[in-house]
Amino acid sequence: MAERAATIDFGAPADFGAHLFRVEIPAGRSQPVLIVEDYGYRGEQGGTPRAEERALLPRSVWSAIADTARREFNVRLKVAKVQTGRWHSGRNLVDRLLGRELCVLAWAAETATRDQLPVIGSKWAALRPEERWWLFAMTVAEAGLPEDTQRGWRRALFHALSDGEKPATGRRRLRPMEADLFDLPLFAVGKSN
Repeated sequence: MAERAATIDFGAPADFGAHLFRVEIPAGRSQPVLIVEDYGYRGEQGGTPRAEERALLPRSVWSAIADTARREFNVRLKVAKVQTGRWHSGRNLVDRLLGRELCVLAWAAETATRDQLPVIGSKWAALRPEERWWLFAMTVAEAGLPEDTQRGWRRALFHALSDGEKPATGRRRLRPMEADLFDLPLFAVGKSN
């Protein structure tokens, strides 16, 4: 049986030089939380920086989303039979794919009101990991730095995940108009109009 690689915090490889994310949580409760993508050995090669800051969150926003991310990540880590993690003051290491997902949540929440934060957390949790990875790739291509809060996909994430109410089951419900789209004549194969 193959031995599992050692991990730190939220599934981050214990190997030196791994591509991962760092969540830097200051001890002071009023200081912002910084999320950094660390490219490890790949950094500083071919124009890639050693690390890039991805989000700077007010502490109140971090406090509102941290538990949602922790629960989601720990469920997945348990399934993978990897040690689970918890957020603590200082440097928290996060697996690179989980870090991408965390950025999507952070970017959607960074300008939200207190009432919007639970909706954002719930809608983010309802997304599949692959959807979060795709959203990260689209967003980071044009607006992946802390100062890009009002640009492109970054702003779109806020609107997409903050709009509406919390889904009751965590699954997307079709609205009547969306259900009608599947009844359009265009989709009626073999039917005459």
